[in-house]
Amino acid sequence: MFQTRGSVGIVDKTFSRQGKQEISLSSFAYLFGELVQYCQSQVSNIGELERKLDEVGYGVGVRLLEVLCYRERSQRRETRLLDMLKFVHSTLWKYMFGRQARDLEQSNTAEDEYMISDSDLFVTKYVSVPREMGHFNPAAFVAGVVRGVLEGAGFPARVTAHYVAVKDQLRPKTVILIKFTGYSAIMQREQRMPGS
Repeated sequence: MFQTRGSVGIVDKTFSRQGKQEISLSSFAYLFGELVQYCQSQVSNIGELERKLDEVGYGVGVRLLEVLCYRERSQRRETRLLDMLKFVHSTLWKYMFGRQARDLEQSNTAEDEYMISDSDLFVTKYVSVPREMGHFNPAAFVAGVVRGVLEGAGFPARVTAHYVAVKDQLRPKTVILIKFTGYSAIMQREQRMPGS
């Protein structure tokens, strides 16, 4: 915010001295495992654990929106629904996972539902889930990040993570299901925008 001549703001700084914006995968896996373990100690069932991870991810998502809009879009946020979904599918995913998400699809049954699917999220790869935890999905953290980004941009949504079995694959793919709340209001807002 306050800069002297020649100094660089905190948002402009890279995360490491070599200019890379990456951390080691083993460090992230360790920290994420500790986060899951901490959240697990605070709750009594799997649903609460996924909600807790979602809440943590939400805070990360709101902050990531600010940083990515500043760095990637020259302080410009997407104001249209499809553009925002493309931002999540490409820019956010590249920032978090080093590549675009596999698929971005609209639901066949409801026009206010979209799905982002990916078969190789490392938040699900490096967390071993005991049998007694059933269908616990650590990607609830990623769902929280997506929810934070969308709500921070003015697109309120309910975002959940699900496993979907894939034929001829050992590991199921992860589907981030996005159901927009107030979808008709979002569409009306878009129709009032110039260029519609």
